[in-house]
Amino acid sequence: MAVSSSASTTTARSVPASGRWTGWIAFGGWIMIVVGALDFFEGLIAVIRGKYYVLTANQIIVFDLRTWGWITLIWGCVVVLAGLGILAGSGWARWFAIVVGSLNVIGQLGFVGSAQYPLWALTVVGLTVVVLFALIVHWDDSRPA
Repeated sequence: MAVSSSASTTTARSVPASGRWTGWIAFGGWIMIVVGALDFFEGLIAVIRGKYYVLTANQIIVFDLRTWGWITLIWGCVVVLAGLGILAGSGWARWFAIVVGSLNVIGQLGFVGSAQYPLWALTVVGLTVVVLFALIVHWDDSRPA
């Protein structure tokens, strides 16, 4: 009798452990959608209100602010698509989201130093790092054995 209870305890512990990160992967998909929306609105603000982001002589800007806004707006749509792919559970979406998330962190780090509103960029960086952690470290844990 003691043998069967220890066997069922071992089985009960291993089943939840294999699917424990499934919720985190879905959370990562939703966070990617939120990050994409933040990127979208960052770009939309730059397109609509050209003087919203104040630029100084010390900043390096490759494009004018409207062009940067359109690029960021379209990039936000790409990040949202990556989040939707993660929610769908596609294997390609994992790698796509890792690449998109990594590029988004680099882009937002550039925005942190060149804006008067670094909180937007720091929020996006923090959320994207959480998503990347879930996708890189715990993707296999989210799949049932």
